[in-house]
Amino acid sequence: MEIFHNPRCSKSRTTLNIIKENNIQPTIRLYLDDPLSIDEIKSLLIKLDTTAENIVRKNEEIYKKLNLKDANEYLLIENISKNPILLERPIVVKGELAIIGRPPENVMKLL
Repeated sequence: MEIFHNPRCSKSRTTLNIIKENNIQPTIRLYLDDPLSIDEIKSLLIKLDTTAENIVRKNEEIYKKLNLKDANEYLLIENISKNPILLERPIVVKGELAIIGRPPENVMKLL
């Protein structure tokens, strides 16, 4: 199990705690320090069964500054890779499945 984690985010911390409370020690990826590549984002979208629009944080200042509201899928993926703050958090991956931990209890689907 892997968690794309931002320790400053309460939802991310709560999701990580739920995982650990279930005796699982996930791989923790601090995605702000270790951004995802374009290919990793594409793979993540398949595991989440969603589109880039659903994993981009639209309230981030950089989203507004880059005027991404009408961006296509590839442009969103490219910008998430270049600006990791745009990635929704937390995201937890287990094998070929992934969830967004909002609310944190969503992680129970993978446990």
